[in-house]
Amino acid sequence: MSKDQNKTPAATPEGERIAKVLARAGVASRREAERMIEAGRVSVNGKVIDSPALNVGPRDKIMVDEAPLAEPEPPRLWLYHKPTGLVTTAKDEKGRETVFDALPEDMPRVMSVGRLDLNSEGLLLLTNDGGIKRQLELPSTGWVRKYRVRVKGAPTEDSLTPLRKGLTVDGERFQPMGVSLDRQQGANAWLTVSLREGKNREIRRAMEAIGLSVNRLLRVSYGPFRLGELKAGEVEEVRPRVLRDQLGLEETPTKKPVRARKGAAAEMKGERPARGKPGGKPGRSDGKPGAGNFGKPGKAGKAPGAPRATGPGRGGKPGGKPGDKPAGKPRRK
Repeated sequence: MSKDQNKTPAATPEGERIAKVLARAGVASRREAERMIEAGRVSVNGKVIDSPALNVGPRDKIMVDEAPLAEPEPPRLWLYHKPTGLVTTAKDEKGRETVFDALPEDMPRVMSVGRLDLNSEGLLLLTNDGGIKRQLELPSTGWVRKYRVRVKGAPTEDSLTPLRKGLTVDGERFQPMGVSLDRQQGANAWLTVSLREGKNREIRRAMEAIGLSVNRLLRVSYGPFRLGELKAGEVEEVRPRVLRDQLGLEETPTKKPVRARKGAAAEMKGERPARGKPGGKPGRSDGKPGAGNFGKPGKAGKAPGAPRATGPGRGGKPGGKPGDKPAGKPRRK
């Protein structure tokens, strides 16, 4: 073993990359985590690391800025209606207000999925999980982003053809967009634009290339998640079940219910609680609360493993042992 290998902190070879672990714990996105590692802010098993090329396992002790890495929380996703005038960044070098400054105080630490520029508004996805962020941002995910765009001018079907075929602006190639002309309203026209990847100011730059000026841009959907009736500045969490179904996530395993001692139902362990409304407003996948089967709360019934009711008047069955005569009229002597 070489001297250089001796400097590498002990880690589990079959574990996961350190940057991925940090992202899943909600510390930062994977790229940001890599920069934190290169800056010497992360240590593993008491030794500062400077390269993200390291696998770690559950027994490795990870410290970030000299603080222990918290246990990863279940992945969560929120819909946020971003208003204009906010920048989508954790810290703005010009001192402008960010979307994170405007979020409710009870929100946990979250990251944005993609960005909306200062003058754009509409649906912005937020998550506490760096793995979800990366998954949703990849062009290979193939999720369509749909926008309502108001432009100054009078576009025609022919003038929109270059957008549908794909065009190059300042040496950067834009993929073909879905564009429909909705209506002309005075000096402005409303368009619906859809694309599968979102480069920096892509729609604005593409419209300028064909002689149109965007004066309003509103994102209305991101894949299966829709803005719906969410008002500017409002946040709404997506239901865990919807999140699992849409992203193909595995359900968090739960312990098997344990039969409780008589009279100790409150101390039962491993029960699955009755499903009801989670904290905050429920999320939705199509802009309508309770769409499909996702909006139906679970039946509030007897929790699994609960002791069966006995005795008269309980559970609809008379008490007593089998063979006993039912209670009623007194027997004659």
